[in-house]
Amino acid sequence: MNARWLRPCFVAALALLLGACAGTGGGAGNGRSASGDVKTASDQTNVEKRASIRLQLAVGYFQDNKLEIALDEVKQAIAINPDFADAYGVRGLIYAQMGEIRLADESFQRALRLSPNNPEFSNNYGSFLCQNGRGAEGLRYFDAAIKNPVYQSPFSAMLNAGSCSLRLKQYDAAERYLLDALRVEPDHPGTSALLARVYYERHDYQRAGFFINRVKSTAKLDTLSADVLWLAVRIDRRLGDKESEATMATLLRRHHPGSPEFAALQRGAFDE
Repeated sequence: MNARWLRPCFVAALALLLGACAGTGGGAGNGRSASGDVKTASDQTNVEKRASIRLQLAVGYFQDNKLEIALDEVKQAIAINPDFADAYGVRGLIYAQMGEIRLADESFQRALRLSPNNPEFSNNYGSFLCQNGRGAEGLRYFDAAIKNPVYQSPFSAMLNAGSCSLRLKQYDAAERYLLDALRVEPDHPGTSALLARVYYERHDYQRAGFFINRVKSTAKLDTLSADVLWLAVRIDRRLGDKESEATMATLLRRHHPGSPEFAALQRGAFDE
């Protein structure tokens, strides 16, 4: 399963990060005000508020894929508040999307140095590492996020860890992470798709069929990615469900005619 199932969790983490930026300014790694209380919006200094506004603008531009404008806003946030951990975290996401791997890595590490117990940073850095051939390292960061008692979205890290384990062909680990994710959010189609892939790779086609059918019942079929549709075609073929196989193949042809998966379908490469 490729990175297309990872990005939704990146975006979810980014949304949570934006909430943190709006609420606290995010610069203090321990989340405490000068008086020792939990830091809230009223504790922000003028500098932190100005930097937070810039970062919120950056996040909006990033979500609109206006990467250069987003990067400029992040630079201004950092110029205002050089210890703004959230700004470095967002800068890492922007650089990663731009393909600036070294700069992204440096930004994620800077964010974690400033706020070492931030689970959003751990999850995002784990995703970055996994997508760039450093999956074993990435899993350690996912585990740190999952075990963090203040993490508001452990599902995101569980799903990412499951996907990363699949990349590493560590199917037992992938199953554990994904079953944990399933217990947290039972109806998320991404979890079912990844579990279907786990069982398909194990040649457990009955279980693979069970989870791919959950995808069909919980997701809009027209929105499924090419890799999920191709997986569904192959599972249906293994189970002898000709009607569903034909439906999934039609969707793959209609929505992803230029994809490698459709090319494999045309070749009849069901066992590649």
